Amino acid sequence: MKKLYKYILSSFIGTFIFTFFIAVFILLMQFLWTYLDDLVGKGLGLDVLGKLMFYTAITFVPMAMPLAILLSSLMCFGNLGEFYELVAMKASGISVWRVMRPLLIFAIIMSFTAFIFSNNVLPVATLKSKTLLRDVRKQKMSFDIPEGMFYKGIDGYTIRAGKKSADGITLYDMLIYDHTAYKGNIKVTIADSATIALAPNQKEVVFTLYSGHNYNEVIDDKEYRTKRPFETMKFDKQYVSFDISDFDLTQSDGSALKGHQSMLNISQLNTAIDSLENNAEERHLSYKNSFKNRLQHLSSKDVVNKNSQSKKSEADTITVFKWPFMDNFSKKEKTSIVNMATTAVKNQIDNIELNIKDFERQETNIRKHQQVLHEKFSLSIACLLFFFIGAPLGAIIRKGGLGLPIVISVVFFVIYYIITITSQRVAIAGDMPIFLGVWLSSIIILPIGIFLTIKATTDSALLDGESWKKTLRKIFRRNK
Repeated sequence: MKKLYKYILSSFIGTFIFTFFIAVFILLMQFLWTYLDDLVGKGLGLDVLGKLMFYTAITFVPMAMPLAILLSSLMCFGNLGEFYELVAMKASGISVWRVMRPLLIFAIIMSFTAFIFSNNVLPVATLKSKTLLRDVRKQKMSFDIPEGMFYKGIDGYTIRAGKKSADGITLYDMLIYDHTAYKGNIKVTIADSATIALAPNQKEVVFTLYSGHNYNEVIDDKEYRTKRPFETMKFDKQYVSFDISDFDLTQSDGSALKGHQSMLNISQLNTAIDSLENNAEERHLSYKNSFKNRLQHLSSKDVVNKNSQSKKSEADTITVFKWPFMDNFSKKEKTSIVNMATTAVKNQIDNIELNIKDFERQETNIRKHQQVLHEKFSLSIACLLFFFIGAPLGAIIRKGGLGLPIVISVVFFVIYYIITITSQRVAIAGDMPIFLGVWLSSIIILPIGIFLTIKATTDSALLDGESWKKTLRKIFRRNK
């Protein structure tokens, strides 16, 4: 049995490692395709791109591990069934359940590994990747002057090159507008040609201009708007330097994102949820008390107490105001009271709507934290559930390789992923309990795994065409 278990484990682990890295690679390519516009053309070094790819690939591990277990278990048992190795084991008195035993232990170990990874490694990797991605997206495009177009990448300057040489260093028909004084196009430099070189400090780019003129409008004169005086200077060679330190990537420490729910472990999430719930409860109680005080303040206005001070006039007896407590007020006072009450009611309605939105945001934030907390457990359980789908299904279909197993695995995983995303969004919106929203996909695939495991261990011909034909014939005979 030990040799048999070693053989099964060796064939399974090799397939698992292969499919795992393939899944991570596919998810990473999807990420690159999504953020391609934010990465291209910014002169990022290989070290920055390597860090970004590494941290991002780590964040895809919890999603790639269940898919790898599903595909590798399906391929492993499919190969055993296709080459009649599983039949030989059954003929030797070894049941399918005993064959699954070492792989089940491996799947349990992977489930615990996924849980530890999600709790300890994933928050740090998510923080690193999100911080670096935010810095990259804020990064300016690399210094590259296009041909025949105005380039405004350097603050305070607008540069146009009529033509560029093939080496990209020599430019012709140069035009440089200096806007550093923020007074319009008062300084202009024209040159027949120029060469570009990077300064030794790597922070400046130096233009060497040849055969040109400098134009400068003199605006210090009081009558410059009518006289339009200007200065011009001809040069054969001139050096102009531009600061390009803004094009360097500035990496932040990520302190602004540390409080996000996806960057927290279980203990931090529990603390954050308790704090948010206490703050929401205090906020509700505070608003309730302030609302009562505001109503009491409005009901104790001095306008109502004027019942005993004002005299009723005959001219005001016939009025549109029919409330008895306003009979002792004049018509002007009644209008003022009604306007004041209407304004107070509108202010209260606006205040109530604003607080309702604030309460909803707090509840949504709490549900998001609870979702991340449940996900740390659901992803590890998904690894185990997918094993109970892949292993028996491979034993039933008896087909290995990368054809049919990949199709079946992708179908199951896509269904699982769609159910997970949809139910979580519904739960975050408050239309479903957050526990059910996170665990709904696992609850759905659990009976499927139990059903397939029972069929595989009892040697049921689930996908045999002849057995289905016999079953259908019996049904039709009974109906007749």
